[in-house]
Formats: sequence, structure tokens, C-alpha cells
Amino acid sequence: MSGPTVSSRSRKGRLSRLAPGVAVLLVALLAGLSLGVSLLVARQFRQEALTASQMYSVVFRGLSDPDPTGSATALLELGTRVRDLGIPLVRTDSMGRVLATANLPFEAPLDDPRVQDYVAELDAINQPIVTPGFGTLHFGPVPATRLLFTLGVLQALTLVVMVGVAAIAYRNATTAQRDRLWVAMAREAAHQMGTPLTSLQGWIEQLRSAGLPPDEVAEHLDADAERLQRVAQRFERIGNPARRDPVGLGALAERVAGYFQPRLPRHANAIQLNVEAPSAGPVIAGDPVLLEWALESLIKNAIDALQGRGGVITLAAEVHGEHAVLRVIDDGPGVPRELRRTIFEPGITTKRGGWGIGLALARRVIEDAHQGALILEPIEKGTIFTMRFPLATPVS
Repeated sequence: MSGPTVSSRSRKGRLSRLAPGVAVLLVALLAGLSLGVSLLVARQFRQEALTASQMYSVVFRGLSDPDPTGSATALLELGTRVRDLGIPLVRTDSMGRVLATANLPFEAPLDDPRVQDYVAELDAINQPIVTPGFGTLHFGPVPATRLLFTLGVLQALTLVVMVGVAAIAYRNATTAQRDRLWVAMAREAAHQMGTPLTSLQGWIEQLRSAGLPPDEVAEHLDADAERLQRVAQRFERIGNPARRDPVGLGALAERVAGYFQPRLPRHANAIQLNVEAPSAGPVIAGDPVLLEWALESLIKNAIDALQGRGGVITLAAEVHGEHAVLRVIDDGPGVPRELRRTIFEPGITTKRGGWGIGLALARRVIEDAHQGALILEPIEKGTIFTMRFPLATPVS
């Protein structure tokens, strides 16, 4: 199994846990962006209104002054205020030579070729003003037009943040609803199994005391009763913190395989279940009840895949670097290619009448409760589900 795949699973789990905090930060960013846009627009409108009123007063004073000198003075003052607005200005003579400039976006002498190029840019924006005896005035946009671009960027960022907040809210709402459904289903199942468990254990005691049927059958019934008891315990564990007991993956595989082996088909379409593990296998810190549940779900998935054809299922435990690995391998038909991306989603199943929650529950147990990874290996024939966990004690 490749490292990046495990890392991507871990990152996904971390992102899920960080989602509420990220949502709060996005909402704060959204509020900041909205406030910034409002302040920027209000400030610009206020400045534009003040500048326009000042220019109107200069024009009115010049027009109402009967002294020609006063009109000329007002015109010069108006020109100064226009330059102060930051509007790019270039004055040329009838031959196109540059006579004066103001507010250029670069520093350059009047005869610099860049000034001539900039004149062409200004003329593409505004029609130049030709005044006999004065020359031609080339002018650009007011600085407020650049502000419009800034506002557009801020609005776009605001929309992106709003979409992000909505996506996180929807994801959290969906996850919470699904979790509530699973918890309710689990607790109800635990309640429903209580009565038959008590009855079954009573019948087992009567069978043992009567000597019928044979003790081997009674032992199998006892194992079934114990398994039902463990199933009830598993459901009761949902919603509670997972335990952190030392668990040997090899011993876990042997125990689960020991329950399934006498119950597998042995004649037509026989299924063989093997365990390959070094003694008790690598040790991890985990909840043995939940881990057994996850492993049983994977084994049952393999058995269902081999029904009607037979084959071999192998449970292989080993140490891989600083991780403990347990693989469930079968030589069946494999998972259809179109389902490989969604096989762990609730409701996805290849079985008729299946609920499609076994693999989803297994992934929750392994990844959410044990910070591990459950991966479907990409192979052409058969199926390999790989469980990877941090070792309880790092290998020296």
C-alpha cells in the first residue's frame, strides 16, 4: 500500500475534525470582507461628494466673477484640483509633441517613447480634448474606476467564502443526521437482541444437562450465543470513546477465524479461511470489541463474494515500518471497477438485499476510532482490504 493513500485518509479525518473551526473562521472572514467592502464604498462616496462640491464651487465662482482675471484664476484652480484627483493627464501640441504631464504611472522625461505609448492608451479610454492655442489634452479615468475592480475582487471573494460556509454547513448537517441514524439503529438493535440472548443461553444449559444434542453442537451454540453477546456490546459502544487496550492483530485474526472456520462450506463450493501472522501479531492500542467487529465485516464481505464458487480467504498480519497491517485477501471476482470509489459509502453494496453499511462501519471503526486507514487495494483479480494502524510501541 502506498504512503500517499494513507496520508490522504489521515488528512481527510483531520479535515473532518477541523470543519467546525474552519466554518467559524470562514464566517469571520465573510463578515470582515462585507465590512471592508461597505467601508470602502462609503469612504469613496464621501470623498467623491466632497471633491465634486469643491469643484462645483470653483466653477460657480469663476463663472460669476465679472473680472476676467478672476475667471482665469478659477480655471487654473480647477485644473489644479483635477490634477489632485489623480487623473492621468498629457498635453501635446499640434505636432504631437508632449508639452506637459501629470499623474503618470511611471517616471519619464517628456520625450520618452513610453509617454507617447501611454498617450495612445489614454486616447483608447477617453476622446482627447483639442483646444486651439492650448493644444490637445489626453486624459485617463478617475482613480475610482480602479476601485471598482477592487470591489469586484472583494465581492468575488465574498461569494467564494459564502459557498465554502454553505458547503461545510451542509456536510456537517448531513454527517450529523447520518450519525444520529446509526446510533439510533445500533441502540435499538442492542435492545432487540437482549431477549433472545437470554432465551438462547437457557436452552444451551438444558441441552448440556440432558446430553442432547452432542456436546460439540452445544459448544457451537454457546459460541453463537457469545458472539451475539459481543454484537450487543459492539452496538452499545457506538457513541462512546473507544478503549485503548493492547490488541495483537494476529491473535485477533485467529480468534475471528476460529469462529468462522467451522461454519464455512466444506463440500460443494468449499471456502477455506487461513491466517498468516507471526504469533500474536503486531500489537496496537485499540478497542478489541470494535476491531473484531470491523474484521468480521470484512470477512463476511469476502465470504459473500465467494458464495456459489468457493475459494480461499487469507488473513495476513505484519509490521510495515511503524505501522501494523492486517489484510483480508480473497480470490473471488473482486469489486467492480465502477464501485471502487464508493464502496465504503453507506448504502453501497453488491449483494441483493444488503444494507450496505458493513464496510462503512468498518471504516468508521478503523479510521475514526483508531486513527488508522482502511483501503481497497487496486488489484485485477480478487480483493484485498488493508487495515493499517499505528503500532502501540514503535519498532526500534
